[in-house]
Amino acid sequence: MNIVQRVKNIILTPKTEWVVIAAEPTQPKDLVLSYVLPLAALAAIAGFIGTVLIGSFMVGRVSFFWGLIGLVWHLVMSIVAVFVIGFIIDALAPSFGGQKNFNQAIKVAAYSYTPGFVGGLFTIIPILGSLVAILFALYGLYVLYLGLPKLMKNPDDKTIVYEIVVVVVAIVFYIFVGAVAAMMTGGAMLGAAALGSAQVPSVRTYDRDSAMGKLDAFSKKMEEAGKKMEAAQKSGDPNKQMEAAMATLGTAMSGGKGVDPVQIDALKPYVPDSFVGLPRTDLRTERGGAAGFMTAKAEGVYNDTAGKNATLEVVDTGGVAGLMGLASWMNVQGERENADRRESTRKEGTRLVHEEQNKHGGSSKYTVVLNDRFVVEARGNVEFGQLKSAVNGLDLGKLEAMK
Repeated sequence: MNIVQRVKNIILTPKTEWVVIAAEPTQPKDLVLSYVLPLAALAAIAGFIGTVLIGSFMVGRVSFFWGLIGLVWHLVMSIVAVFVIGFIIDALAPSFGGQKNFNQAIKVAAYSYTPGFVGGLFTIIPILGSLVAILFALYGLYVLYLGLPKLMKNPDDKTIVYEIVVVVVAIVFYIFVGAVAAMMTGGAMLGAAALGSAQVPSVRTYDRDSAMGKLDAFSKKMEEAGKKMEAAQKSGDPNKQMEAAMATLGTAMSGGKGVDPVQIDALKPYVPDSFVGLPRTDLRTERGGAAGFMTAKAEGVYNDTAGKNATLEVVDTGGVAGLMGLASWMNVQGERENADRRESTRKEGTRLVHEEQNKHGGSSKYTVVLNDRFVVEARGNVEFGQLKSAVNGLDLGKLEAMK
């Protein structure tokens, strides 16, 4: 399959291209690796350039650190979305006179996303690019409308209702994902669920604490989850299928750790009454999410009558620790500087550190990621050295050791 020709055909002549696709024996794993992954990567990179390197006069630029994390999040969430929507399409097929066929359902989901991936390339252009991307995404609904009856064999007169139900469930899924991302104060990562069948050579071993060792362990977790999902699919029990799908999603989100976040009271001590010489004027806490996807956050607001202010956030990513973990595995690092700001992301031992320093005394930021799970971030219009010193003055070792 020529990826460029397939993209061109699915956008310009979708009706005839679906006929060709229906006859192809492509397996989900091959489809993701050879088609979805490259397109999702291009869209993610375009979004990174548009939000980090270019920015806009309305919202400015996203920091380099969260831009990289967001790139990973966008990339992997695109892959997961294909499998989630494919699962929904397959599960709903009999309800609308169609035939259950997981491989065909994955093809419908993957190729229906094509306009969205292409539209994502325009996000390199701030504001206007997002509007163009929305138009492409809407065209994707038309592509989905044409593909459902061709691959899932449902009657034409039931296609509209079938599609509406699929879209509604998909919207609920995206709302959930967005809520998780918002609690983390930035984007991040999710693993490709149905890629669990990919084998890791058993003859090769890695240091458990190395990047490859962690990735190897995560791959095995995903393989186990993938086998459970396959068994549930064969059982024909919708409840077991949904349970297995959510469990696989949870494994990916957590990076295979599967931990619940600590209670709010455990985070409060890390948000002291005084920080960078300023009194705390507000304390905000939040703990929530769906089962298996819980996160917790404690936030302190500090200011004085002279206009100095700072904010300290301590986040336990808990059930979605994989979002931080992938950044660590990928050794996300970088540095940039201009006349106004200096920004850098680096590893210090096992910790990931991000710095944003305003050279003219404006707002600066200092962030530390501990154990691929806890995120401590301080920002404010105080001296950068004060922010850094105050964060490192917290008992980070104790926080890092929490289970």
